[in-house]
Amino acid sequence: MPGGDTEELGLVQAVNRTLDRAMAADDTIVLLGEDIGDPSGGGMFKVTAGLSAKYGEDRVLDTPIAESSIIGAAIGASLGGLRPVAELMFMDFLGVAMDQIANHAAKVRYMSGGRTSAPLVIRTMVGMAAGAQHSQAFEAWAMHTPGLKVVWPSTAADAVGLLNTCLADDDPCLFIESMKLYYGGGKGPVPVADYAIPLGQADVKREGSDVSVVTYGVMVHAALQAADELAADGISVEIVDLRTLVPLDMATVLASVRKTTRLVVAHESVGFCGPGAEIAASVGTELFGALSAPIQRVAGTYTPVPRAATLEAACRPSAAALVDAIRRIA
Repeated sequence: MPGGDTEELGLVQAVNRTLDRAMAADDTIVLLGEDIGDPSGGGMFKVTAGLSAKYGEDRVLDTPIAESSIIGAAIGASLGGLRPVAELMFMDFLGVAMDQIANHAAKVRYMSGGRTSAPLVIRTMVGMAAGAQHSQAFEAWAMHTPGLKVVWPSTAADAVGLLNTCLADDDPCLFIESMKLYYGGGKGPVPVADYAIPLGQADVKREGSDVSVVTYGVMVHAALQAADELAADGISVEIVDLRTLVPLDMATVLASVRKTTRLVVAHESVGFCGPGAEIAASVGTELFGALSAPIQRVAGTYTPVPRAATLEAACRPSAAALVDAIRRIA
């Protein structure tokens, strides 16, 4: 990241600023989504507030409630020379447009022999307290789709740099935003000067020597909380924030685990067949015999997300669950 002046931004403000600057610099960038324009308010979470008033309704397009049409139109626009940013209001709706994403956007470069590509960004949100159809994290679906890049920042500063990289990428990128970080935990200093963060470069958010925690998104903040608690007991936790899931920076993960010889993998989505399984398998293969304890996974339970807040909390991973997992192997 560049040096110099910074400003305090939340995740909403960081993404809005990035889109604003990108649209000012490149008139091929267009936005599509449900209620994303003014006076609707810039989407359900106000991420695109003010952009239609500034750039016009021909570049910030309010769409019907039809995710397959949103993504289909974005793919067509990308093939026609534009660089669309399509918003899916909740990640749950990825399934509605999965044919367009997996069988069209992700495959057009391969099927054209490299002659064309689909330079689009799909922004989507993962949250809580919204019931079984509005609270799910499906990053494993996206990771299982060759040709699609998957990005999930944990801070406003990372969001700016990673989104800039996605906007300039000539292939489709899925950019995932944690709703819990929109107005709270994701806030922090962001360089005023513009910058880009390459995809596939994890970030060590905290150095440690006893246990490696590999995670991303909102769980980075849970891991930092757990590390603070465990430090009082003399347990040193290293936290690796993946930032991008495809491409996946296994080199940084392996370097961390070689040092600590212990690994906990954490994510919001369900543990069964989740990203943590792939990471654990890769570490187990590469570092077999070097581990001091079994690899631990902390993730959501394999059940639909309940609507009741107390039941939902029981299904979600937490800092307390991370503390328990780390204590088991430290």
